[in-house]
Amino acid sequence: MDEDCIFCKILAGSIPSKKIYEDEGVIAFFDIKPMAKVHFLIVPKLHVPSLKECNASHQDLLGKMLLLVPKLAEAQGLAGFKTLINTGREGGQEVFHLHIHVFGGGPAGS
Repeated sequence: MDEDCIFCKILAGSIPSKKIYEDEGVIAFFDIKPMAKVHFLIVPKLHVPSLKECNASHQDLLGKMLLLVPKLAEAQGLAGFKTLINTGREGGQEVFHLHIHVFGGGPAGS
């Protein structure tokens, strides 16, 4: 856990979130600044700064996160969706804790 990381603070319960899923390895919650009618994040409980820092030891976690996308999208009533993983400051990443954005139900920005 990184004490300066907003997602780690959400995981610790010190910052509230609108959680839609949680298990031993990941949490999913709605984005506080949605870019679409439905916009949620899938976040690993393990603090990994970005996709760039992942290696073979993260393979199961990454697979789990990706396979959750359609399940959670369907639970939100989405027939189709977009996914996005920003990586690094130059890639648009703002929170340096790996996460997948899931958008649906309307415009999803860029």
